[in-house]
Amino acid sequence: MRIEIDHDRCRGAGQCALNAPELFDQSDEDGTVVLLDAQPPPERHGAARLAAALCPNAVISIVEEPGEEPGEES
Repeated sequence: MRIEIDHDRCRGAGQCALNAPELFDQSDEDGTVVLLDAQPPPERHGAARLAAALCPNAVISIVEEPGEEPGEES
């Protein structure tokens, strides 16, 4: 799994940092998303998917690696 962020669309709602603080933070300058781990270990995949689903501006994209099924905790 790889996480990608569209920083231009982020409005700083903070749902990502609230629900997956090990993967996301917020900038002290403008509150927008800061990605802490673009390739999280399998035990954090669920948190990454949840954060992506809860983002009101849909700025978080989850890119599955070849052979990896969505929802799979490899």
